[in-house]
Amino acid sequence: MQPLKQMFDKLIGFVCIVASCGMASAQYISADTYTRYELLAPETHQFKIYYEVTETRVGARYHFNQIREGSEASDESVVDLATGKPLKFEVVTGAQAKTDSPAENFTPTAHYIKVLLAHSISERGEYRLAIIKTYKDDKSYYTEGDQIVFKRPLGIPRDSIVLPAGYEIVSCSVATQVLTEPDGRLKLAFVNPGSGGELQVTIRAKKLK
Repeated sequence: MQPLKQMFDKLIGFVCIVASCGMASAQYISADTYTRYELLAPETHQFKIYYEVTETRVGARYHFNQIREGSEASDESVVDLATGKPLKFEVVTGAQAKTDSPAENFTPTAHYIKVLLAHSISERGEYRLAIIKTYKDDKSYYTEGDQIVFKRPLGIPRDSIVLPAGYEIVSCSVATQVLTEPDGRLKLAFVNPGSGGELQVTIRAKKLK
């Protein structure tokens, strides 16, 4: 396991991606962006997302995070990771977002979480924040027979998927590091080696007998 961990750490070190992905146009993604997906009870088709990103655009007063089309979002919150304090936010359309950030390429009919930063970004400055939300998406998370399936294109540099309690891995379409959470759940951690492209991820798991 130690060599595998060393390889994984090296891969993370080489990742340097600043991308605007097709699935989330106008969503700013920094090289150290990280997303954690916690799969909830299979019958709910829900997964909780913990999304960390560093905003570095000089003069930026807002951060925009697109709500993926086809996903129903709920339980949103935003945290300033430097202070641990909550940040104000609202959900806006792409057309509304364009008025606040005219230079960005927003999809007019899409919806975005608009985060009000506590201060604008200075030269060589940065702002680390976390966006927490829950998605319901029966096309990304569903059951097939006795297996659960998480199938989703991911464009973030670093990702992890946490299985529901009591489930074991059947297969994973990408090279992954498997870890055990303190509560016993399995976590699959991996990196996107591409330069701004989406990683097609399919994970299958089944309940332990």
